[in-house]
Amino acid sequence: MIGVSTYLEPGARWGVWELEAALLPAAYPRLVQRAGALAAMLPPDEPARAAAAVARLDGLVVAGGPDVDPARYGAERSPRTGPPAPERDAWELALIEAALAAGVPLLGICRGMQLLNVALGGTLVQHLDGHAELVGVFGGHAVKPVPGTRYAGIVPEELTVPTYHHQAVDRLGRGLLPSAHAPDGTVEAVELPPEEGWVLGVQWHPEMGDDTRVMRALVRAATP
Repeated sequence: MIGVSTYLEPGARWGVWELEAALLPAAYPRLVQRAGALAAMLPPDEPARAAAAVARLDGLVVAGGPDVDPARYGAERSPRTGPPAPERDAWELALIEAALAAGVPLLGICRGMQLLNVALGGTLVQHLDGHAELVGVFGGHAVKPVPGTRYAGIVPEELTVPTYHHQAVDRLGRGLLPSAHAPDGTVEAVELPPEEGWVLGVQWHPEMGDDTRVMRALVRAATP
């Protein structure tokens, strides 16, 4: 059972209804399912309940989404940083902290990788060019694994990945190791050492591609 974080939208429409909804692009649970696991969607909740939620899971995915509030890493807001999502920041940070404390395998995707870095005391670059080509359209660029890392053991070759982001890791959080880079040097994957559990973050969007190796690796680590 792999939990995937979701988010609240004030108005989503289906049929005759337009209501507040807990949403997640279907590509996320489909990727979990293609990797051989069950997907459980985790809507925002009180942060104090994160540990109880994580205790019922075998693995956790923190999904992509809006920019992390710069106040979470002690920075002034850039004019190019998106509006804050305080409830989602609080819930997902609590999920990450609960997974780290319990040793539950954890995969952060895009924003999820950035939140992992922030949860461990790191900071973010608030804007960079070239990693989101057109608004609302996924692009692609190569990522090169760092030899000897967990990620390189999963995907040993340079790979073109689906990407859509304008922020990235700046100062690495405590214990995190860079495990893949873009051609411009941007950190595209981070991980904790094996002795600290199965923890990986990727800056791209594997749910938008055909390569299931990263998710399959999470599922293997999560299998009791």
